[in-house]
Amino acid sequence: MQNQLPEELLKSLEKVNGFDLDKFVEVHQKKEIVASVRFNPFKLTPSQNTFLQLSNQVPWCNNGYYLSDRPSFTLDPLFHAGTYYVQEASSMFLEQVMKQTLDLDASIRVLDLCAAPGGKSTLIQSLISEGSLLVSNEVIKSRVNILCENITKWGATNVVVTNNDPKDFQRLPDFFDAIVVDAPCSGSGLFRKDSEAINEWSKDNVELCSQRQQRILADIVPSLKSDGVLIYSTCSYSVQEDEAICDWLLSQDEFESIQIQTQNQWNIVESHSDKFNGFGYRFYPDKLKGEGFFIAAFRKKGVTTSKQIKPKTKLEFIKKTQETTIVEWINDNENLVYFMHNNNAIAIHKSNLDYLLMLQQSLYLRKAGMNLGTIIRDELLPSHDLAMSYLINKNVQSIELKKEEALNYLRHQSFEVETKYKGWVLVRYNEVALGFIKMMPNRINNYYPMEWRIFNK
Repeated sequence: MQNQLPEELLKSLEKVNGFDLDKFVEVHQKKEIVASVRFNPFKLTPSQNTFLQLSNQVPWCNNGYYLSDRPSFTLDPLFHAGTYYVQEASSMFLEQVMKQTLDLDASIRVLDLCAAPGGKSTLIQSLISEGSLLVSNEVIKSRVNILCENITKWGATNVVVTNNDPKDFQRLPDFFDAIVVDAPCSGSGLFRKDSEAINEWSKDNVELCSQRQQRILADIVPSLKSDGVLIYSTCSYSVQEDEAICDWLLSQDEFESIQIQTQNQWNIVESHSDKFNGFGYRFYPDKLKGEGFFIAAFRKKGVTTSKQIKPKTKLEFIKKTQETTIVEWINDNENLVYFMHNNNAIAIHKSNLDYLLMLQQSLYLRKAGMNLGTIIRDELLPSHDLAMSYLINKNVQSIELKKEEALNYLRHQSFEVETKYKGWVLVRYNEVALGFIKMMPNRINNYYPMEWRIFNK
């Protein structure tokens, strides 16, 4: 067999609950490709609903579906429109953990600490209420752009993207109701998808990852409210990065383990940490349709005593005349407030306004709320964020493109359309917005972001 599974890993798993050596090795030899996507509930169209009725649902995720094969997502305009996210099925179990540990109808504040490229953040955003706030953070600067892109395509107003180290969040004590830590790990759960990960695996790297995971958790715990929920996950099979981390966390006497209910037919294996019997959930590819994954949930003990910091900065709210211009572009939403930042009009839910100010003075923000566009002489030059938003007014003039026209738009190439419209026009494909063009007397100006354009033919 090419890229032999590491003997040290297999030996370390011999006594781990649910591990079956022969079947584990066999499923990795087959290297079956399991493709799955999760649909954006705010952008579903009748044609997509028909697809969902005929497809095989990921059993633990309402909007997750398996595909019969892996198509070229780059050549699907609906992928670029944010109608779905390509996500590994096992990691979609985060939905069950959040539903069973949090009141998702309430207005809560959630941190996705290691968020890029955005799979778990878009899932979280689909679950929380409109008045809730998601802070989607990426530590590595080079990965923040793709995170911002995927959050923009998802179309929500209640997300703030940050680029900070975990310890920076200590400036926000007792701030979050829930923190999701999908920790950097040795990656053994991805062996079937990425054979190079096998060559890169080592016992020493597992040890380094374990130390880093403890450091990340220690840094982030102060920003979680008492009675708040910490969700920890990895794509590693190693006990040292999974159950042992649960024991390390429980040894601090600051958390209690939370048991998550699963269904027998899902074939998810419940494990227990050695010292404190903490609950963990293992996903083995020989038992279910998904890759290797581990997840556990904890509730923070005690009573919150520290006072929330008070924002010292203020925002420049837009003028009434400017607000009239903006309202023409979006659906009526009395819960939104608008302010100016770097000449752009930004919309955010009014319940999150003070929290945004607190984040602004404590962290480095890359994206906040919904960028509606630039206002010049009381006229809005709409942004691509607005085109992606599910708040955009249905009366905004728009045209439907055929697939090749849509792909040319996404490639930033020229295409011809016949329309009576002039000025700003929203282009759609299969009823879903792709972005803006501007109809000029002798040409069409393409406003799809140049840095996002596709090159595939």
